[in-house]
Amino acid sequence: MAGERAGGPARPTIRSVAERAGVSKSLVSLVLQGSPRVGEESRRAVLAAVEELGYRPDPAARSLAERRTRTVGVVLDDLRNPWFVDLLDGLRPVLAAAGLRPVLADTSAEPDAAGDLVRLRVDGLVLVGTRDDPTAVERAAAAVPTVLAGTRDAVRARADLVADDGEAGVRLVVEHLAALGHRHLAHVAGTGAVGRLRRDAFERAARTAGLTAAVVAADMTEDGGHRAASRLLQHPQRPTAVLAANDVSALGVLAAADELGLRVPQDVSVAGYDDTSLAALRRVRLTSVDNRSREVGRRAGELLLQRIADPSAAPRTELLPPRLVPRRSTGAPAQPPA
Repeated sequence: MAGERAGGPARPTIRSVAERAGVSKSLVSLVLQGSPRVGEESRRAVLAAVEELGYRPDPAARSLAERRTRTVGVVLDDLRNPWFVDLLDGLRPVLAAAGLRPVLADTSAEPDAAGDLVRLRVDGLVLVGTRDDPTAVERAAAAVPTVLAGTRDAVRARADLVADDGEAGVRLVVEHLAALGHRHLAHVAGTGAVGRLRRDAFERAARTAGLTAAVVAADMTEDGGHRAASRLLQHPQRPTAVLAANDVSALGVLAAADELGLRVPQDVSVAGYDDTSLAALRRVRLTSVDNRSREVGRRAGELLLQRIADPSAAPRTELLPPRLVPRRSTGAPAQPPA
């Protein structure tokens, strides 16, 4: 029977929608793409026909027709860090609302993840965190619309960047520790552009506040934080407070303090950065800086959609204001015995 197939009625097509609405197939396509060039009466007729027929666009056919894959490559530099999960929570709904699917890649397992995704013909890229190879970022951004999220890497290609204002965030921690009475601080530093920025910001803020400050190099991992703090906290001139480059390395600092029999925060205060789910754990309760990870993800998605729509637009940089989240890992330093 016409209009039916074995097993039930034929699936409605864009042609059947056009016939029901009394318009052309091209006009139906414009309505489904949200084009502003369609009159309101025609738009209502098409949407009513879509609803009556139960029409659902075929994703594969739509991709072929638009010559797009409807995918966005999301490149992370460490899937083990919960900060990236928080950022993805902000990014995914924006992509989903635009009919785009994220394809995740981790540079720790796939060094040329961005290049691989470009070769898969993704519609755009979100590069999250610091990249070890800036030339790879340049090549990717020159090939497809690209947004950098949560990093401060300099890119000459047309790419947008969204992150928190790390300078302000570090200053909030240093001012917090100074107000508690700490005069000898230390920083367990990180790597990459973000690590360098936080280290430089720490040294400037401590100098401005007239505090003694030491810096120990680490790598933003728990093990790296533990190794650095084990040396630092056994020094004869032990600091009374430590700011780690991120929450993960701050966990290593807490473990080192515990192994050395130091009380937190009485003997040493510890602060992190990123305000991940780790910081809020009841057994941790780590003072940290909320760097707006979900908002960074949301804005990265919005900026990418705008860049896909207009690849020639001037690149934009957005720095979101962070906030300090004090918890029980920081307090006034213990008074030395009389």
